[in-house]
Formats: sequence, structure tokens, C-alpha cells
Amino acid sequence: MALLKLKSFKQIGEVFEKFVPGSLLQPEQEGAMSRRRLFSKENTFWAFFSQVLDADGGCMEVVRKLQSYASLKGVMIPSSSTASYCTTRKKLPLQMLSEIFEHTSDQLDEMSEASLLNKRRIVVVDGTGVSMPDTPENQEVWPQPLSQKPGCGFPSARICACFSLESGALLSYQIGNKKNNELPLFRQQWGTLRQGDIVLGDKAFCSYYDAVSLQARGVDIVATLARRAPVREARSVARLGQDDLLIKWQRPYYKQLPCSREEWEQLPKELNLRQIKVTVDRTGYRSQVFYVVTSLLDVEKYPAAEIVELYIKRWDVELFFRDIKTTIGMDVLRCQTPEMIRKEILMHFIAYNCIRRLMYEAAGESNMAVRVVSFKGSLQALRSWEPHLNQAKISHSERFRLVSALYEAITNTPIRQRPGRTEPRAVKRRPKAYPRMTVPRHEMEKALRERRNRA
Repeated sequence: MALLKLKSFKQIGEVFEKFVPGSLLQPEQEGAMSRRRLFSKENTFWAFFSQVLDADGGCMEVVRKLQSYASLKGVMIPSSSTASYCTTRKKLPLQMLSEIFEHTSDQLDEMSEASLLNKRRIVVVDGTGVSMPDTPENQEVWPQPLSQKPGCGFPSARICACFSLESGALLSYQIGNKKNNELPLFRQQWGTLRQGDIVLGDKAFCSYYDAVSLQARGVDIVATLARRAPVREARSVARLGQDDLLIKWQRPYYKQLPCSREEWEQLPKELNLRQIKVTVDRTGYRSQVFYVVTSLLDVEKYPAAEIVELYIKRWDVELFFRDIKTTIGMDVLRCQTPEMIRKEILMHFIAYNCIRRLMYEAAGESNMAVRVVSFKGSLQALRSWEPHLNQAKISHSERFRLVSALYEAITNTPIRQRPGRTEPRAVKRRPKAYPRMTVPRHEMEKALRERRNRA
């Protein structure tokens, strides 16, 4: 059993040893994580990490890996119960996971070199939703939509996240429920922004208050015009180019805003912005014409064509969320309590940043752009290489050879770039013809038993 305590899951951590600080995984001086057990602090973290990467994603998968490893080494096979692992996983400090996540974000962001809009960092922001098991604890924190009957829906959380457009690194996030929209959640992440950043967002982030507040921090915005009618050329301040106008926004009337009336009165009464009209001539786009507003007023430094091209790249954030929710599997969470839900989300974000780092290193070894490296292909390669990396008796040179082969597998099938590709928004495969649940399951079972008894 001592062999399992020393080995088990942490070999996969050697792939990311430069990315996840080992100092945070050292045993505690006292308390639950101080003893050297099969599920030590380090082993439990990497077991949780491995569980997130697994295609199955269940706790039993972790136990089966331990049993397989024990059988291979001829030592006593651990119990099939998941109780020990689940109990120890609950004891992982949330603060430790947060520090690891921040470390992965900082390291990955530092690796990338800004190449867009005068080499300024582009922070793209967007929101998404996830569901989780229907437990009273989860319902209390993240209640299901009112349109769903009790017992027939699932708790749903809303996540607003900031990504680096260049590297795809997840920089920060906030979790809310159905009562929180994306903009207030984004305001809680302003500490992530640095002077000189450019925030890229859709119409949900087009706000007078935010545009003024971000400019005061030295941060510019590029967003889709929303909640306002576009300014016509006759009413603009100046014409900067074709479909490119310099406009003034008047300060709106004070309503229910994230600041007091006194703070609102301190805001400037008008704001200079650029309004760029974008005409879409590609089939498959829902909007044929839309307007982009930005605080980047210098036409020579920031031509309208480059700003429009940058906004089109905003779609990458949808792909980042797809990688996290669909490819890794965070769309439907598994944990039963809010505390573990937060840890599960954090671990998915840590795994996402680690895979992104792996993609960057592999792309650097092959001298290719990271944009053409497949996230799903990288995850598939990592899943396939993990059993070999978890071998106990393996030399340093052999491990180096395996990691080099892993990098080659990640980059040997680059993604084909197909700009302008259109696909119909339709599903060919028909859904199963099961009825929708309109009452709780126990009531359905009771009604079914009563019908059988009457028959």
C-alpha cells in the first residue's frame, strides 16, 4: 500500500509540474490533510484532476484506476468503495484551488505575446450557464427557472468569465444564479484588468457606466451597440471614414444602477466614442447589419477594418466555453452541495488552463500557431498517454521521450482554417420519443402503481 501512496495519480502532474505549484500541494502542518494516506492532499488533487479529464468523470473511475495500478504492481487491491476518496475530496481547501487557478491563469497569460491592435492584451468576456443535481442545497443557492415545476427541473448557475483572446487562458470568473445577469458579474472581475487592456464583448456589455469606469482605469472597450439607436451621420460629431463615425453619448437618466446617485452625478455628462457600421455579406449570419462602438478613437492606430476583424474574433469565446462545457464535460455538474459544486467548477477551469498550456508548449516545439492546435485532440492525446505516464518504474529519459511523443501527437493534425464556412442550424438525428416530465418522478411512480392496482 505504501507504493500506492507514493505513486498513484501524481505522475500525470509531472506533465504540469511547471504549471501547478507543488508548494500548494504539500501536506498541512496539522488537521485533515496532514497525514500521509492513500488519498493524501497531493494524491487527492491529482485524482480530482484526473477525474475531470476522464471521459466518464465518475468517482468510481478514480477507484478503478487505483485498483488497476495495484493489480499491475502485485499489491493489495483497495476497496471498491468511493467513500474514502469522496470524503477526502471534500477536505481540499477551496482557497488552495483558487490559488492554483490564479497561478495557471498568470503563467499561461505570460506565455502569450499580444499581436492584435498595437500589441495590446485583448480580454474577451461572455457568460454561460451550467446545471447540476437537483438537491435542496443546490436549489437554495442556484434555484431552477420559475417556468419549471418543482421536482421537474435542475438548479442552474450562471457563469461570467474573462479570457485572454490570444492564449485562450481563463483569467477570472464569477458565479451567479438566475437573478444575476452577466454585466454585474463582470464588474466583480475588474481587478483582473490591467491598464492598456481592451475589453471585447457582445451587446450585453455595452453600457455608459462601464465604458466611463473602464476608461478611468485605462481600459478600452469594443462592444456591439445595444439599448440605443445608432447615431446617423448627420447627427455625428465627425465622419472618420466609410461607415465610421465619431459620436457623443449623453449620460442617461439615473435608474437602478451599481452606484449611488451622487457617484452618477460625478460621471461626465457626455462620452466620445466611435460607431462603426458592419455590413455582413456572408450567408448563415443572423444579423446582416450591426454596429460596433469603441473607445479607440485614433483612426491611424486603430483602423476600422482592424476593429471589425477583432470583433469577429469575439466568437472565439464561444469556442472556449465549448471546450470547457462540451469537451471536458462541465455542462452538467455532478456534486451534491454548493461547496463541492464550486470546487468542481474550479477544477474544470484548472484543467482547462493546463491543457491550454500543454497546447502552447506543443505548438512551440513544432513551431506552429497555437490557434491551429485542436483542444479536443490535445485532451484525447492526454487521456491516451496518461496510463503510460503513470507507470512507477520509468526513467527520466523515458518520461521525456513520452512527453515529446505526446507533443507530437497533439500537433500532428492541425485544424483546417475555413473562414466563411456556413452550416445550417439543423439537427438530423431525431430525439427519442419519451414524454417530458411534468410532475416529480415519485408522483409519476405513485400514479403508475395506482393504475396497475386498478387494472
